[in-house]
Amino acid sequence: MFDGMHRRIVSIWFPRLASDRALRLRPVEAPFALSLTRAGVERIHCLNLAAVSRGLHRGMGLADARALCPDLLSRPADPAADARFLRALCRWATRYCPWAGIEGEDGLVLDITGAAHLFGGEAEMLADMRARLLRAGIAARLGLAATRGAAWALARHGEGVAAPGADPLQALGHLPVRALRLEEDTAAALDRLGLRRVADLAARPRAPLARRFGPELLKRLDQALGTEAEAIAPVAEPPHYAVRLSLPDPIGLVSDVMAGTGRLLEALCARLKDRQDGARVLRLTLNRVDGDSRQVELRLARPLHEPARILPLFERGVAGVEAGFGIDRLRLEAVQVEPLPPCQTGFHGGDRTDGLDDLISRIGTRIGLENIRRFLPADSHIPERSFLIAPAAWSEPGRAWIVPHPRPLRLFPPEPIAGTGPQPPGRFRWRRMTLETARATGPERIAPEWWLEDEAWRSGLRDYWRIETRQGRRLWLFHTPQAPGWFVQGEFA
Repeated sequence: MFDGMHRRIVSIWFPRLASDRALRLRPVEAPFALSLTRAGVERIHCLNLAAVSRGLHRGMGLADARALCPDLLSRPADPAADARFLRALCRWATRYCPWAGIEGEDGLVLDITGAAHLFGGEAEMLADMRARLLRAGIAARLGLAATRGAAWALARHGEGVAAPGADPLQALGHLPVRALRLEEDTAAALDRLGLRRVADLAARPRAPLARRFGPELLKRLDQALGTEAEAIAPVAEPPHYAVRLSLPDPIGLVSDVMAGTGRLLEALCARLKDRQDGARVLRLTLNRVDGDSRQVELRLARPLHEPARILPLFERGVAGVEAGFGIDRLRLEAVQVEPLPPCQTGFHGGDRTDGLDDLISRIGTRIGLENIRRFLPADSHIPERSFLIAPAAWSEPGRAWIVPHPRPLRLFPPEPIAGTGPQPPGRFRWRRMTLETARATGPERIAPEWWLEDEAWRSGLRDYWRIETRQGRRLWLFHTPQAPGWFVQGEFA
């Protein structure tokens, strides 16, 4: 029972967090490793016990690991997913105490002061934690002490419990100095001096240690032994954007549902604006009186918190909902949110791309945002490489296009035509059509980019001509001086 004086801290270390998370999704019964590319070399990021028993270790090159263990299974690591999983574990840990925080990339710290008696005592609480994590397939090592530093040391270098009220040095004295959360260089230097255990370090005079290793060494020692305080910051929950509206009488008309959605949008957007966020994906849930529900999801081309711009985009989805005997509750949630800080507007107010963004959102509700693309300028004088195609909803409009010479509206792979000499042919056949040249403008010589391999440009230089034919076609032809030949590559509007 908490006596009002002793603070109790639990440190949980997940030695195989990344591989345990990956194996929960797709279990395997074989040596397994996650790899991560660092400095151009693919190295082992995390591995399971079967791989450890075969002599593999973290940081090892994946090619070397396969040479030692031919049946090794591997997947690319996903550090972002690991971080999200650790945050989920931190939320789970609040079932034991309200103060839970993340420790590094693979650990948690819990302030269980005054909470252990709710689980029957400290030993019972630790047993419950270990059992639940084991059932979830997550390996964990636990340390319990009066200070955060001591709990961290016990979890990673000697799993155990430091008794409340006892001298912390009794529990930590036999541990290596690395258990004090020191930099690797500092720990190696202490090893060379023969100070390998925490007890050896604590017995030495403090002034020479401070002069040689700086104040950080003594700070870590004091934090572990409890002579210097150390705070535990709980993980703040991200804001949740959802509002709902319960109706006394069911509604079924589109105009009524849109009016209710407008009220919800006003409240939701005010909350988003206060936090300088914008909704990117919104979900409207319509609960019917018969217990069924319908959902309308709206994906926006840009993050927004303006109700007047968002509400009309819901109309198509709402009109397609079968109201049945009526709708008695509406719930609107911003499923995906992005930062939307205030920005300087132009002289006339408003962003000149607002109309385009709304148009992209409106079309995207019909054909999908992924299917709307835009051209962006690229840094190349080769016609085929002078532009990029990017999803419009996830890219900004390109700046001014710098085109020293006109370019055709349509570009296609070069199509050979009959012709001799460096001047454009006066009469030629193209796509089963006989065409006569009325006027030719050029040439514009374009050299290949020698630093890039491109099969289409192996013929060397190209002399481009703009051709107006008597039949009305305006074509883009080129001649290759090194390997004489004529080709059609584009057509002007």
